[in-house]
Amino acid sequence: MDRLAVRVTRKKIEAENVVSLELTSIGGQSLPAFSAGSHIDIVVRDGIVRQYSLCNAPTERHRYVIGVLRDPYSRGGSMAIHDAVVEGTILHISEPKNHFALKPARRSLLLAGGIGVTPIICMAEQLTRIGADFEMHYCTRSLERTAFHQRIIGSPFSDRVSFHFGDGPAPQRLNLPLLLGNPESDIALYVCGPGGFIDSVIKTAENLGWQGQQIIFERFGALTRSSASDVSFEVKVASSGKIITIAGGKTIVAVLAEHGVDVPVSCEQGVCGTCVTRVLAGTPDHQDLYFTDEEHAKNDQMTLCCSRSKSALLVLDL
Repeated sequence: MDRLAVRVTRKKIEAENVVSLELTSIGGQSLPAFSAGSHIDIVVRDGIVRQYSLCNAPTERHRYVIGVLRDPYSRGGSMAIHDAVVEGTILHISEPKNHFALKPARRSLLLAGGIGVTPIICMAEQLTRIGADFEMHYCTRSLERTAFHQRIIGSPFSDRVSFHFGDGPAPQRLNLPLLLGNPESDIALYVCGPGGFIDSVIKTAENLGWQGQQIIFERFGALTRSSASDVSFEVKVASSGKIITIAGGKTIVAVLAEHGVDVPVSCEQGVCGTCVTRVLAGTPDHQDLYFTDEEHAKNDQMTLCCSRSKSALLVLDL
């Protein structure tokens, strides 16, 4: 990826196991513009690139702010940021990308679970700025785990936010059937957080009559999926005609790299889209969270970091 060098000008504890980083350009110049819902790739250390949502107001060009949860199952990203990154550290990042953008709607419902609040706060900032109608619901285990709590209650949109704590009394917990019980076609529903939280919101919304295009969500990691096609298959590199066998249990990008065919990767979970490649022949077994169901059905492109093949041979535009 094209990289920008930025300095960590502030590192702050936002909640139990959550820190925020303020990133500014080294030379003091403006950073590339971004929109609500955007994220950046960060090179945490050699070989480790992770995606973090921007959570400051999208009108700001002098800084980016991210929130990072210390993940006990970290593959090296969040632990490195918590333990090794300090104020003054130079990091390399991508320009902002947005796969979770706001859509025109009469009214918006913003639902955040845990660290999923980061893009949701940015959306709340933008909707407030343009005078749009919205409400925000933020679910956490406890007040101590509620990142950016002070920022939210001191914000211009604080009266539109409801907090829901897992350790609190039952009446204040999120009542999804009640909240989603009136699925008018001009309301947009945005949800971000842990997989179980997102799945619960989507299932409830769909059961209550919400349409797919009304439900916009972003996951921070791929689902754990079983695949009937987790057996060997072949990949043909279109430019050279070389045919490479992808063994069961190995990813396409890893095996291609072993044969000198390098494909850019970032998240390695089918979330970011960095490794998307055009499919010229064959049928992919999509295991990503990047494409929509409609895009999956076309079978003309795929993520090589996690997806596999339903056919014996895939011809890739490499």
